[in-house]
Amino acid sequence: MLGHMKDAMMEPDVISFNVGISACEKGRQWQQALSLMSRLAEWQVHPNIIYTTPISYNAAISACEKCGQWQVALLLFGEIRESHFEPDVISYNAGVSACEKGGRWQQALLLLRGARLSQIELDTTSYNAGISACEKGMRWQRALSLLCDMEGIKLDRDATSYNAVIRACDKSGQWQQVLSLLSCMGEARHELDALSCKAGISACEDGSQWQHALLLMSDIEGLKIWHAGEMRKQLL
Repeated sequence: MLGHMKDAMMEPDVISFNVGISACEKGRQWQQALSLMSRLAEWQVHPNIIYTTPISYNAAISACEKCGQWQVALLLFGEIRESHFEPDVISYNAGVSACEKGGRWQQALLLLRGARLSQIELDTTSYNAGISACEKGMRWQRALSLLCDMEGIKLDRDATSYNAVIRACDKSGQWQQVLSLLSCMGEARHELDALSCKAGISACEDGSQWQHALLLMSDIEGLKIWHAGEMRKQLL
């Protein structure tokens, strides 16, 4: 489309490029998104920034994130400052999510730390991605620390936050931590789901805590969002 504009003697502007890059992001076409980014310089179009938001870069980073191209996503992230822009929370979220998909927990934590140093107001999505990265990297202490950080800055912790930490603790045989987290979910009025119960029962099994496993199974009967029979199918 942009090529046709050029042929028709119509100069594409930054809005045209942003629309194209966003379309590539939605279509998971990360290579095409990069191609459009390279043409920004070729056609002397400056990457867009509205209210300090680097829109062009954010869309390209998100395209790479959705395709698991964490290395390319981080390269684009680094280019934001080289272009004299400042990454915003969308930039960081896409970068951390890319690292999470690539299993790069160290890089994910570095991005979160950089955001805090830059006084970027991170959200639940930011921390959930970081926690999931730590879970995949078998770093339960780091995952738990991020969950505690969320409480410290009064950030809402949802079921996704808890479940990722629970899975991390389960994988490391930390059944006491798992039960503590399940208790915290109840206190925070987060309903247990198949993922949290499955991880809890698995942790109790590994720790030879069959009594606690039975209690969790009995809790399934009281769940409002799952039919007991369907829940058991998820756990088997």
